[in-house]
Amino acid sequence: MEILKDYLAGASGELNAEMLTFVANIDMVAKKSPQIAKGIVRELIDQRSYLKLIASENYCSLATQSAMGNLLTDKYAEGFVGNRFYAGCDNVDEIERLANEEACHLFGCEHAYVQPHSGADANLVAFWAILRKRVQAPIMERLEKTNLLDLTREEWEEIRAALGNQKLLGMDLFCGGHLTHGYRHNVSGQMFDAHYYYVDKETRMLDYDNIRQRLHEVKPLIFLVGFSAYTRNIDYSLLRKYADEVGAVMLVDMAHFAGLVAGGAITGKYNPIPYADVVTSTTHKTLRGPRGGMVLCKAEYAEYMDKGCPHVIGGPLPHVMAAKAIAFKEAGTDEFKAYANNIVKNSQCLATALVEKGLNVQTGGTDNHIVLVSVENLGLTGRQAEDALRECGLTLNRNTMPFDTNGPWYTSGLRLGTAAVTTLGMCKPQMLEIADIMANVLKDIKPTLTKKGAKSKAKYTLSNTIKADAIERVRRILDDFVLYPEIDTKFFDKYFSNL
Repeated sequence: MEILKDYLAGASGELNAEMLTFVANIDMVAKKSPQIAKGIVRELIDQRSYLKLIASENYCSLATQSAMGNLLTDKYAEGFVGNRFYAGCDNVDEIERLANEEACHLFGCEHAYVQPHSGADANLVAFWAILRKRVQAPIMERLEKTNLLDLTREEWEEIRAALGNQKLLGMDLFCGGHLTHGYRHNVSGQMFDAHYYYVDKETRMLDYDNIRQRLHEVKPLIFLVGFSAYTRNIDYSLLRKYADEVGAVMLVDMAHFAGLVAGGAITGKYNPIPYADVVTSTTHKTLRGPRGGMVLCKAEYAEYMDKGCPHVIGGPLPHVMAAKAIAFKEAGTDEFKAYANNIVKNSQCLATALVEKGLNVQTGGTDNHIVLVSVENLGLTGRQAEDALRECGLTLNRNTMPFDTNGPWYTSGLRLGTAAVTTLGMCKPQMLEIADIMANVLKDIKPTLTKKGAKSKAKYTLSNTIKADAIERVRRILDDFVLYPEIDTKFFDKYFSNL
């Protein structure tokens, strides 16, 4: 395949640098595997063909993507800046140092650690850093030892037993928490004696008095705050006071709303940075960077956090750290601040419109990028609603609602997010249109009956008229808001049409 030559031969006038880079990359991939190259182009076409309303996804810049696709991927750099176990890490040191500095400047934190490969990794790094500082270090000091290898078998068993018998208090997964916050099917629920706090059954919001009560009942080492499906701002100043009452380390997982903090859409007592001992996050989602994680912390935790490699992760990914540095720099601009605030405006507009259409929006609205919709009152499961909306051009995910009787597979609700559509430039008119499309589809879905006459939790029927109307309306929206308009996918048709 000579894709690049054909592109250069057919180009007229000034070459589009972004298109040239994309074509060159696809050309290199296609020479090894045309099927993989087709899959990459097809993914771009698919993402242009559906409204992305998944709260945990976004579109990073082409500059951020380019920072990931280079020879930095070939370099091992175990350790941290200035302390590597491999030679030849001078350039990686500089890149990681810049990424750390950009993160500290962006969030106003005392220390940053940008090596984690994901948000789950970031939480593991944070957990073990806290355990080593608060549990292991005091025992080592009492034993008058500085090196774990100098411990006797009995001394080592004492430390292992202490590390494995600590309490964690986190938000219940089915009330909006995350798998890594102590869920029994996750390693976090198996390495800790995990306990949970819940939302109020009526308001579906956090009950601060109940959280305080739970803290005093459990007296955890780690008080974990944060969510993957909660729509209201959290008062971290108040929770800091409660954590101090029981001597708990306050860890905030801000993976979902990091971009809103960076862009100033979440401020004051709702910004966790000044109040938490440790803050973990992904670097994508609202932050609009590469897939990855990071940990921000008070200076007293820095030496423990920097030992994430080799304690939890192996070799860091220098190419992804480079992309993180680019994303952090982008997030410090006025353009990003406007973007972050528009995310919240869009989600609030979408939530209000859905309520007006008669849909059951949890907590009655939102303070962030997430909108939660229960479909139980429509006689549907989240699985049916997710699949039907995908058929109609809207990509989102089913989600458990608090105290959900349908369980985590079928669920009773949907989770929507506005970060990606806001990246494309959409605003109020598009949010109103999306809400109307959604309402029309959801109200038309009819669960099919099983052989025993019960409603199926997965199968459904949808009117062809409603479906066709929704697809056409989605197409019109996306025609006006094209993802990566610099790239012309039609150019690739002749190369991959026969694969």
